Formats: sequence, structure tokens, C-alpha cells
Amino acid sequence: MRPLIAHIDLSAIQHNYALAKRCAPGREAFAVVKANAYGHGVREVVTALHDDADGFAVACLEEAAEVRALHGTARILLLEGCFEPSECLVASQLRLDIAVQGPEQLATLLASSLPRPLNVWLKLDSGMHRLGFSAAALRAVFPSLRGAAQVAELNLMSHFACADERGHTLTEDQLECFLGLLDLDFDQRSLANSAAVLGIPAAHMDWIRPGIMLYGASPFADLGAAEMALRPAMSLHAQVMAIREVAVGESVGYGATWVAGRPSRIGTVSCGYADGYPRHAPSGTPVLVDGRRAPLAGRVSMDMLAVDLTDLPDVAVGAPVELWGAQLPVDEVAANAGTIGYELLTKVTARVPRKYSA
Repeated sequence: MRPLIAHIDLSAIQHNYALAKRCAPGREAFAVVKANAYGHGVREVVTALHDDADGFAVACLEEAAEVRALHGTARILLLEGCFEPSECLVASQLRLDIAVQGPEQLATLLASSLPRPLNVWLKLDSGMHRLGFSAAALRAVFPSLRGAAQVAELNLMSHFACADERGHTLTEDQLECFLGLLDLDFDQRSLANSAAVLGIPAAHMDWIRPGIMLYGASPFADLGAAEMALRPAMSLHAQVMAIREVAVGESVGYGATWVAGRPSRIGTVSCGYADGYPRHAPSGTPVLVDGRRAPLAGRVSMDMLAVDLTDLPDVAVGAPVELWGAQLPVDEVAANAGTIGYELLTKVTARVPRKYSA
């Protein structure tokens, strides 16, 4: 078997969910498990949180159906709502909570004949300008939903654009916009993503929506996961599969972008961009080889990458490599690659075996 595996610590996810709940005492929490639980495996994650989670949040109806098959009673929030009348019917059959984020979805819902009414989360565009009604438009449509036969609970939700940038002025503006609708008779309210769960108590409302924090990565650029007592859930492990001696002036990898400035030992590692490692990660990006740091050397290939082992002369073929995980934060690797931990975790491909521990 090719020596590459993603180890998933389900107890870390349970720990991180419990931490989210402690951050917002008395509130309920939708565990966000969209995108295959951020690459961690939705079946395993939902099963691990089965007895703990108040609910789950997903992006699409297919994801919702998979979660419902795993948990018969939990609330499941369909974050992007329904895209056609038939989906409203399925959502009703699956007993979902659905977002309504625009006039088209509103009209579709009100034209639907449903076997049971839905818990509806009316989406406010509080300043992100991606989805949702303006505050004025939301006030205008509120009465049509409050008395509708298709609606059980009528709830309010919105989403922060910059909560991950602590102190950003837009965050305060969005919170004020949301609070400006408190006079409307909503049953439940939800605003807080991971960053707001951890850093904006005023945004906790009735339901929080922890996402990236569940998986042990930080939503903040300037604050590491460990500083917030989050535990990383995924460790991506490979091996050194070959070692080459490279003379001064010789290059490594596609494009010959890395050139040895000293006699060098180059290790080839069994992971590449077809496995989800970022192709754009530059030379110098850290990996852990036998528990010690070594820098990437040259471009990432489809199935392999190279690291400079010159300062680790005792490393041999077969040495363990951690691309990110318990000892090397995914957020650090992502920062080197000019991206965020979310992207790295969700892009680990299906050909990488997942191994789970409780």
C-alpha cells in the first residue's frame, strides 16, 4: 500500500464541539458537516457526535439526506435552502430546517404543498452581500411567512464576513444590523460561525454554528488553534520513499525552480497535489520528517513532493512524514501556501485512505 494516510481523531472533534458549547452557555449548536465534514468523513463525524450534537448544518439536499440516514431525530439545517419545488417536498419529508435566502426561494416555498411544515431560517444580508434579504426587504416579507401553512418555526440567521479579522468594523455593523431586527417575532436566531463563537459573545443568540473549529483549525489568522485549546482532528501522514544527493548548482523538481546552494540531501515524499497537498506551496513550506522540521524543495508534483533533508543527516528511506496535523498545524502550512486551513482539509482527495480513532 502506498504510504499515505489521513488519521482522523474523532475524540478531538467531540472535544472541539464541547468547547464550542462551553463558549456559548445555554445555546444550542449546529455542527457544520458540509463538504464531507470538511474532508474528515461525514458518516464518521456524525456518528461520533450522534449523542452530543443539537443539530447539523449542511450545504445541499444530498448532504442533508446522508446526515438524516445517520441520525433520525437531529435538527438538520440546509444552509443554501431549496432550489426547486421538489426539493421543498423532500426537505419536508426529511424534516429539515431550511434557509430562505431570496425572493425566488420564498416564492417556491409559499407555492409548495408539503406533508408537514418546515422550520424556516430567513436569511438576512447583514453586510456580506452574498445571500439574503436586506433588512428592509426582510421586514416586508416577514408577515407572509409568519402565517404561512408551510412554516412551523420562523427563525432568523445571518453570516459574518470578517469575524475572523478581530476588530474589523464590518463585524460591528453586521451585528447591529442583526440586532436591529430583534423587534420581529422570530422563534430562534443564529449568527455565530466559529470565529464569532470564540470571539463575539454578543453574537451567540439561540444557535451557534461551529464549523472549522470542530476540526481543530483556527478561524483567525493571528491566533493558533492550540491557544484556544482546540485539538486538530486530521493528521496527514506519509513516508520518505527515496533520498538523493544533489550537488551545488543542481536543481530539483519540475521547472528547476529549486537549485542547491550547498551539497544537499533531498527526500522524496509520497504525497502530491492529487492527494490534496497544495501545488502552490512554495519551497520552504515546513513538513515534519521523523518529528523534525524540514523545508519543501521545489514544486509539488501530482503524486510526490521533495524536502531538503540536508540538516537531518540521519533520516533514512521509510522515515515518517507529517504534512500537517497534531504536531504541525494545518493553518501554518496553509499560510505558507497563501491559503487557509479550510481549503487544505476539504481538498484531501478520496484516494487518501482515512483511518479513524476514537
